[in-house]
Parts: sequence; structure tokens; C-alpha cells
Amino acid sequence: MEIGIIGLGKMGMNLALNLKDHQYNIRGMDISTKALAEAELHGIPAFTSLPEFIQSYSSKRIVWSMLPAGELTESTLQELLVLLNPGDIVIEGGNSNYKDSIRRAKAFKEKDIAYLDCGTSGGISGARNDACLMIGGDKEVFDSVENLFKDIAVEDGYLYAGPSGSGHFLKMVHNGIEYGMMQAIGEGFQLVEESGFNFDLEKVARVWNHGSVIRGWLMEIAEEQFSKEPHLETYKGVVASSGEAKWTVEAALELNIPVPTIALSLFMRNLSQEEDNFSLKVVSALRNGFGGHDIVQK
Repeated sequence: MEIGIIGLGKMGMNLALNLKDHQYNIRGMDISTKALAEAELHGIPAFTSLPEFIQSYSSKRIVWSMLPAGELTESTLQELLVLLNPGDIVIEGGNSNYKDSIRRAKAFKEKDIAYLDCGTSGGISGARNDACLMIGGDKEVFDSVENLFKDIAVEDGYLYAGPSGSGHFLKMVHNGIEYGMMQAIGEGFQLVEESGFNFDLEKVARVWNHGSVIRGWLMEIAEEQFSKEPHLETYKGVVASSGEAKWTVEAALELNIPVPTIALSLFMRNLSQEEDNFSLKVVSALRNGFGGHDIVQK
């Protein structure tokens, strides 16, 4: 099975390596010379031109896009509409708005090209070894490539979500929940940090992650980050908002469903652009820990 990854950034490169480990015939496409050099280092053919990338296939094409949501994804998919043949499959794994995925699926269907929207979670380590995948699109198309998702996902870590848009809808809500969880962890550690008790935050995170109700991967990341910097000295409490929580709140408003925790966590990220506090340093450290997101340093 020939699979090409468009976008060899942190997620795309690790996904390509995951697929290569499972004996898939992999190629990549990116305009970054650094990404191309890394791909070559791992024995993955890579191209800077989309037409050359598409022409490198010798059989049915499966093209997996891991580009940032927005104009770059839109323009690339528009070009693929022209370059691909009927029967080819596009998997869109970026954090696109589910409404865009519904629209794009219709456009590809008119050309008899299959389109699956694939919400991808698990951060860099998940992409490399054990991804969590939520897939929307035509069920028959999903069935034809189900083993692909099964191979690269953690056990029980992939789901056929339903028709086009459903995969990205689930990932959108997932990220909204993630915002709320990280904000709660950040606020809790700010209370601990400023309590006057001189707690060792690494040890606090460790004990909370062993048997407590709030144990989990985010707490593991907190422990790891505090082990590197006990008080997150070089972090600045400025946390970017990448769009999914905003879309989650907008969808909730359309459905008249209250989501106050998610909404407030989104507003706190907006507020972080103006002021610096410890809870947002924790959120920034957590995002860096699981996704390799850039941090703003003092």
C-alpha cells in the first residue's frame, strides 16, 4: 500500500515513521529543507513539488495531509482535486473545522475521489507509536483502509465516527475538553505554588498520578516538566489558542448547550496574551510536553 504524507512537521514526520515501521510504502512532501533532510535520513523519499509527489506513486494513491488547518490545507486540497485520479483516497488529518470537511468531502466525491476526515490525537509520541484516531467519511472507504488505522493506533485507539465531518467534530470537542482539563490543572498548581507550604511540585504531580482521581497523562507531563524546572522559571504564561476550542464553543451555542468550563478556558488563553500567571505557565508547559508546542520564554 503506497501512502504519502503531506506536511512533515512534528506530527507528520512521526506519523510517517510510524507507518514505515509497519512496512507501508511511504513518501513525503514538504517545502522545508530541514524536513526533507530528516526524511532522507530515515529512508523516506520526499518531494517539494506536489505534482512530483503525486507522480511518484506507481499504483492507487493514499494521500494523508498533516498540514495546519486553514488556507494552507485548503489550497493543497484544491490542488489535489486536480492532480488525483478517481479511486484515490485523501485522508485529512489536520485540525480542520468539521464544516470544511463536509464541504470538501462533497467536492472530492464529485471527482470520484474518496475523502476521510481524521481527527488525530496523542501528541508527538502518539503519532510516532500509538495514535488515537477519529475517522469520518464513507464507511466503505473506511473499511478498505481500516487496517491502516489499526496498525498505527494504540489498542482500541481508532474509531469510525460516521459520515464526513464527524471525525473532525469529535477531535474538535476532544480539544475543547483538553483546554478545560489543562486549565484546571494549571489553576490547581497555582494554588499549590502560592500556598506558602513550599511544596515540591514534581512530587505533588507524582503522588496525584498514582491512584488519585485526577491521575493521567497530563499529570505525567506535569511531573516531567516540574522535574526539569521546579517552578517553570523560563516559561512565560502566554498560551496560544489554535482554534478548536473556539469552534467547540460556537457549536455549543448553535446547539444551545452550555459549556462554561471550555468557554472559560478559551477566554483564559485569550487573557494570557495580556498577563502572565503561574496557572498559564503550567498549561504552556503541558502543551509543550505532549505536543511539542512552542513556548514563550522570558
